[in-house]
Amino acid sequence: MNKIHEQLWERCLAVIKDNITEASYNTWFMPIVPLKYEDNVFVLQVPSQFFVEYIEEKYIDLLRMTLYREVGTGTRLEYRVLIDKSSGEGTQIPSAEEQPKPKKQVSTYAGPYQKVQLPELDPQLNPVYNFNNLIEGNSNKLARTAGISIANEPGKTIFNPLLVYGQSGVGKTHLANAIGVMSKQLHPEKRVLYVTANTFQIQYTDAVRNNTTNDFLNFYQTIDVLIVDDIQEFAGKTGTQNTFFHIFNHLHQSGKQLVLTSDRSPIVMAGLEQRLLTRFKWGLSAEIEKPDFELRKSILEHKIYRDGLDIPHEVVEYIAEHVVDNVRDLEGVLVSLMAHSTLTNAPINIQLAEKIISRIVNITPKVNTVEKIRDIVCEYFSLSVEAISTKSRKREVVQARQIAMYLSKNHTKNSLASIGEAIGQRDHATVLHACKIVKDLMDTDKNFSLSVNEIEQKIKNS
Repeated sequence: MNKIHEQLWERCLAVIKDNITEASYNTWFMPIVPLKYEDNVFVLQVPSQFFVEYIEEKYIDLLRMTLYREVGTGTRLEYRVLIDKSSGEGTQIPSAEEQPKPKKQVSTYAGPYQKVQLPELDPQLNPVYNFNNLIEGNSNKLARTAGISIANEPGKTIFNPLLVYGQSGVGKTHLANAIGVMSKQLHPEKRVLYVTANTFQIQYTDAVRNNTTNDFLNFYQTIDVLIVDDIQEFAGKTGTQNTFFHIFNHLHQSGKQLVLTSDRSPIVMAGLEQRLLTRFKWGLSAEIEKPDFELRKSILEHKIYRDGLDIPHEVVEYIAEHVVDNVRDLEGVLVSLMAHSTLTNAPINIQLAEKIISRIVNITPKVNTVEKIRDIVCEYFSLSVEAISTKSRKREVVQARQIAMYLSKNHTKNSLASIGEAIGQRDHATVLHACKIVKDLMDTDKNFSLSVNEIEQKIKNS
């Protein structure tokens, strides 16, 4: 006999099937496994994080309406994503609609005499953005390390304020939320608040219109960790800047933590008062740069593992090599890959990745030249270009010359004669001989093969 949650889910499926196409039903609802229903929470196991995102975007209204009808009004929905199929390890994710809604703060401002019994505060954080999935690389190491120090001891480090800046999509909002999430986990008694500069501006305008500016100030002065995203949006808004100046001063002098993000360095922020810019520089200004190839690859591999996806290694490398500007584009490519593969039943390969990526970024074919390859080989072996252009018969010079010829033949469209001319003024027979020697050595000498492969990777990434 079916368990109660299985019976309930069967009834839900019958309703859903009548409301969507058969293909959509088979793709998005057949793979779902009902796990349990208790305490008014219905838990569904789904194959990947991608499933959660797609269902939440396309079918959440239908799914919730059906649950209310067949299970009971107010039924809460949670998903379980299987991370490791062998161990059964998974992660539980509440439906986005079940998470606390932002509250209008005008009605909950605390007056100056109410500080002893302050109301509960929704920190407005996104728990998905945490340090566990904020992968460290050269581009974000300083900011990430400072963020962890702050979360451990808010307001007690030299990083106050912390101003994180960088281009859109490099992970500033992720880091800001991660600091808040960890601060709240380690210090649950602290009042943590994440707010965008735009939201702050709207709240301030409402406070002025409603003649509640003092309440607005009093509320913000009760915060222990204040995180303001996109601070550059205060530019030109004099009233908002003046109010934030007073809040900043009060919190900083009280030993409270401030975390700010911006899309540009304080040096080039136009439209902000000098007294504010001066305060932004009191602590640490840390830039998050575009992720390098290794970090992009690590981010992709982490998301693939977390979501239980199966994507070939060469496809991961291809994405990391061509999607270079920001993390959002990397994640967007993965979602698009999974959608195309699932809906068209097509394999995930280089061809599909190329098709998806070409819609997001302009792929400019890399043009390798003999001179470029020669220079990379020389740099790898710490030799000068002049050295491999001489008639020297030293073993390391000869080997570097031969590798440069071999890689030039494989990675350019140049003739053997032109390759020989560019690398030491040799003839085409010398180049042909060099290619044969390198190929034979790669088949018999593992260390030599590793060196050639490393140089080849440098050529691909350059």
